[in-house]
Amino acid sequence: MKNFNYVDSSKKQDKEQIRESLTYWKDVWRRLRGNVLAMIGLAGVILVVLFGFAGPYFTGYGYQDQITDYSNLPPSLSVYQVSEDGYVFLTQSYRLLLISEDGHVLERLDLVSRDFISRIYYYDYEGEEIAIDYSYRVYEPEGDIDYTVTYNGQTTEQPTMSVGNKTFLFGSDHLGRDVLTRLMYGARISLKISLVAALVNLLIGVVYGSVSGFSSSKTDNIMMRIVDIINSIPLVIYVILLMVLLNKANIWTIILALGTVYWVGMARLVRGQIISLKDQEFVLAARVIGVSRRKIIFRHLIPNSLGPIIVSLTMSIPSAIFTEAFLSFIGIGISAPEASWGTMANEAISQLEAYPYQMLFPALAIGITVLSFNFLGDGLRSALDPRLRKG
Repeated sequence: MKNFNYVDSSKKQDKEQIRESLTYWKDVWRRLRGNVLAMIGLAGVILVVLFGFAGPYFTGYGYQDQITDYSNLPPSLSVYQVSEDGYVFLTQSYRLLLISEDGHVLERLDLVSRDFISRIYYYDYEGEEIAIDYSYRVYEPEGDIDYTVTYNGQTTEQPTMSVGNKTFLFGSDHLGRDVLTRLMYGARISLKISLVAALVNLLIGVVYGSVSGFSSSKTDNIMMRIVDIINSIPLVIYVILLMVLLNKANIWTIILALGTVYWVGMARLVRGQIISLKDQEFVLAARVIGVSRRKIIFRHLIPNSLGPIIVSLTMSIPSAIFTEAFLSFIGIGISAPEASWGTMANEAISQLEAYPYQMLFPALAIGITVLSFNFLGDGLRSALDPRLRKG
């Protein structure tokens, strides 16, 4: 007969393992973390915020600092070696720049003389001449040699190497301003615009929509007809009228224009949510015990509509950013010398073929920011709306 050893009572476990209960917002965060695209969007939003507000302190430039000798420098430099530690880069405007081996722009070399017939340009480098010979283009227009660089009897036909531009990581624009720094200030402007759009949606759209939805049908009808009238006038018209009245175009003009009309979409959404909730039992119970209309709206109805409000708020931010960029691009938004992504794209379009990077970087910035907020908004919608939840 086998002998059994009884387990100590302290080592016994309940048959039913009970996990810690989750609050509503903990459950939302758990579901949001499981959405890969939403987390990518959240990371993108955080990076854009850091890029815009912390980045300019590390570049060493302001958004309007100009070094005209270094205008239109690309992010990558094809350099020619002329001495043991000396490299040169020729810009499309025939400026010859001295470049360090690691890619820093050191100085602009003086143009000594030009031979227009032979198409040879002579520059001074440490008391000697560097000859840039374009005659290959005259005699062999279909050849693969753009020009040759001659110094101390040594002729170089092809670039020695390509180095990253360490002075201007994203290149410089037509006025010699740092594209990276201007992108950072553009991010700051876009985030300010989006913050204003969010505040306007909260302070005006939510309140107006909730009051309209909870009021009588006559009051609701009047309030929504006002929304229809405001919504019928395009935003561009508002901006143009404000520019005429204020006689200037800057960030405050855009903020005022958005503050005037941007809340109507949120008001419609909140009104629909309030109408669907105001006949629920908890609202009727609050009415029976004498709770005021204001408390019912702000303590019961709006908190129960918070999910769709947060989603709409998140989705309205990229729309505001794109609106600001569009208005600046067509010339009625942020004006020079302030840096805006739309303004940068507008300045770059005239020389798109020669310097495509000046259009590429602001376009990428707009695309990444808008996609990040859209991914985050879609993730929040799935996490907050019980009908869209899975698992």
